[in-house]
Amino acid sequence: MKLTSKKALGITGLQVPQVVYGTSYLGNLYRALPYEHKLALMRKWFECTEKPVVIDTAGKYGAGLALEVIGRGLADLRVDPQDIIISNKLGWYRVPLETREPTFEPGAWAGIQHDCIQMFGYEGIMKCFEQGNELLGGTCRANLVSVHDPDEYLLAAADPADRNRRFLEILESYRALFDLKQEGKVKAVGIGSKSWRIIRELYEHVPFDWVMLANSFTIFSHPEELLRFMDQLAENGVGIINSAVFHGGFLTGGEKFDYRDVDAGSDEGRIIFAWRAAFNELCAAHKVVPGDACLHFGLSHPAVAAIALNTSSPEKMARNVETLNRTIPAPFWKALKEAGVIDAGYRYV
Repeated sequence: MKLTSKKALGITGLQVPQVVYGTSYLGNLYRALPYEHKLALMRKWFECTEKPVVIDTAGKYGAGLALEVIGRGLADLRVDPQDIIISNKLGWYRVPLETREPTFEPGAWAGIQHDCIQMFGYEGIMKCFEQGNELLGGTCRANLVSVHDPDEYLLAAADPADRNRRFLEILESYRALFDLKQEGKVKAVGIGSKSWRIIRELYEHVPFDWVMLANSFTIFSHPEELLRFMDQLAENGVGIINSAVFHGGFLTGGEKFDYRDVDAGSDEGRIIFAWRAAFNELCAAHKVVPGDACLHFGLSHPAVAAIALNTSSPEKMARNVETLNRTIPAPFWKALKEAGVIDAGYRYV
């Protein structure tokens, strides 16, 4: 069974499948997988999805290791470059490892042999782009490009003046990316962020071709203000990829919410744990798997072209295909609305 349905990614001219595959695990996120396992995962992309397959990667993933594995794996699988679309998030540059452990994101990456530094601005992003394609090995190149986590870069500002400086660096980074598009070196320029409000702020200055929302439009969180922004993007021909629809795994039983610990007794904790309990109860009553509901809701808005999923399990990839090829009965969505688990006014389920 394969995912055969495709949608246009806005006005980019690209037709993308329902699932975009994340690749952080290829960079040894939290654990070092053997190459044979990584190759099996890459093979599964093509078994589960009609070509072209779309993947999302970044120079930050294992300090470039994910890019190297992708290049090597695509060569070993003899994948035609026309059969894959690579989205590379830029802003991190591989450098030699000069300390016992990498200095970026301590504890996140297992067994990597390089370090990574952040690079924004026109020249910095150009260097990241060139290095990314070198690490891919020359057979395949990045087709979609974006700046990696501009929200985190802005949040790290020491004061308003520093934030303004960082904001201008991000704008210069995008000037470089649109120059690459003008030169025909990439097909489309976008943005990925855990804060949709940062995307909206930057969209006032940058004409994105596509955006990737993360931890934003989910079955748990779909505020009217965000929906209006999504409608605006759709009206302007900007494609939307939806990511992190499980809030870091919390909605399906994980301990962390948006990749951070939350005290169940805190104000936030009482809200999200109570919501999850009510959601699970209704899922059980209607015999719906919670993760399946999250996936279907994440794709429900007509402006969403695809959902980004990151799994290191071939079995889960196949399970996701089965899930998305099924429908969820309308009475389940009606029950969620009546219970206040999802917004009663949300009109797409």
